[in-house]
Amino acid sequence: MTFEEDAELLRRLTPSVIGVLVRRGADFAAAEDAVQDALVEAVRRRPADPPRDPKGWLVTAAWRKFLDATRADTARRRREDLADEEPAPGPASAADDTLQLYFLCAHPSLTASSAVALTLRAVGGLTTRQIARAYLVPEATMAQRISRAKRTVSGVRFDRPGDVATVLRVLYLVFNEGYSGDVDLAAEAIRLTRLLAARVDHPEVAGLLALMLLHHARRAARTTPDGGLVPLAEQDRGRWDTALITEGVGILRAALARDRLGEFQAQAAVAALHADAPTAEETDWTQIVEWYDELVRLTDSPVVRLNRAVAVGEAEGPRAGLAALAELDVSLPRHTAATAYLRERDGDLATAARLYAEAARKASNLAERDHLTRQAARLNTREPR
Repeated sequence: MTFEEDAELLRRLTPSVIGVLVRRGADFAAAEDAVQDALVEAVRRRPADPPRDPKGWLVTAAWRKFLDATRADTARRRREDLADEEPAPGPASAADDTLQLYFLCAHPSLTASSAVALTLRAVGGLTTRQIARAYLVPEATMAQRISRAKRTVSGVRFDRPGDVATVLRVLYLVFNEGYSGDVDLAAEAIRLTRLLAARVDHPEVAGLLALMLLHHARRAARTTPDGGLVPLAEQDRGRWDTALITEGVGILRAALARDRLGEFQAQAAVAALHADAPTAEETDWTQIVEWYDELVRLTDSPVVRLNRAVAVGEAEGPRAGLAALAELDVSLPRHTAATAYLRERDGDLATAARLYAEAARKASNLAERDHLTRQAARLNTREPR
């Protein structure tokens, strides 16, 4: 095993090692700091002979880091008691506290951004610098966010069942960040969701994993070489990852067979119908509308209703879609863009061009703004002057 492979293994062991330290008496914040310090030391030292028991090595190194920190902050008697408790070297316990860490890092007292950052540190084993680069914020800002999060959950015990739904929302937030900096957050979210699925027998965990795989399968076709957005209908389906699609559909079918439908399973079903269509024209929009009906029932989300309206426009014609859009708040994100699209399909090119330009001004990111601006320009060149 190369050093790089060994370092990756140590990172994957992070949550279970944090759990070992917590069971020995360390509070969560101190345990997490100690494990991160041990990981930094492992990278810095680059041993020629990687440890035969990586988990045991990391537990020992992290416990010593914890003791070092404790010696600097606590009374002599407590230091001696902790030192006496240090176990003899040997294989590490097989107990795994990863699941509890998922729930702790997604604690309802945390903001969404703090929960995401803490999950990436404690469960994902990423460094503060890596997380900061991924979110394009200064390292000091991210360090403060993580420190506040750790203080918030420092007194939370692992004695209550965690909320799976909250954990799934945090993981979905990570996935939707995609790729930036030197960390592929979409791939990291998939890895963490696979880890969760191996520990929790829950159809919605499977539903989220299927949804991620089906979306990730289209990644290579979503953008042009210069970073421009490629709409789903225009993507080169030959570039979609068929292995990921097959895996995602298989996971989804097994989850749906349990007859405990949740929103992530329903979203994955929509993604699967898109993936199953050989061409955009062969998409089964009628079934997609039916799945959006289920999502509306499950979530009553205005965003879901907007997506449903666009699907209705594909299944029943643009005027039916516009009628569905008319029932929604015009301030919804992408409402103007959706209206522009359906107006174009209905043949009202002048109005569509104006709405595309308006939507571009409201866009939340540069790639979306550029795409909508190009749509407006395309229609304006077709309009008589």
